[in-house]
Amino acid sequence: MDFQLRPATLHDLEQILAIYNHEILTGIANWNDQVKSLETYRHWFEQLQQEHYPMWIAYDPIQQRVAGYAYYAAFRSISGYKHTIEHSVFISPEYKRRGLGKILMEQMIELAKAQAFHIMIGAIDSENKASIVLHERLGFVQTGYLPQVGQKFGHWRDLVFMQLQLDEA
Repeated sequence: MDFQLRPATLHDLEQILAIYNHEILTGIANWNDQVKSLETYRHWFEQLQQEHYPMWIAYDPIQQRVAGYAYYAAFRSISGYKHTIEHSVFISPEYKRRGLGKILMEQMIELAKAQAFHIMIGAIDSENKASIVLHERLGFVQTGYLPQVGQKFGHWRDLVFMQLQLDEA
């Protein structure tokens, strides 16, 4: 199946939010426990755009729906971190295990290099083995392990930090 890879627009937000909220309710890739409203998500998306951070989607033209999306934003708001970004990738359950995560990640890496960022960070639940393996295949290395720093579904969660150097030191 051929997917269209393109920047997300306001028109895509409802479908993007459905993917995100599904993960909140059922998955461990995001530790939020409250679904987001379209208004809240739209505000966040507009802020992301104002700060020149990309969000891209993989679009299924046959089903006319968003199959997955990825974005990156500031790692921390302190100015010393301005060359470091943190990314996220979410795939709709119906489209998992089709290589979309890799395609979207490769796009984020290329965009981050074009914007001259130095380090890209992924913060991954330690039990999300598929994501950890994908990151390793893309050249990320584990640089941190934080046990029991979050909760989801009543259980303590461990966080793995993985990072990719985007440019020469």
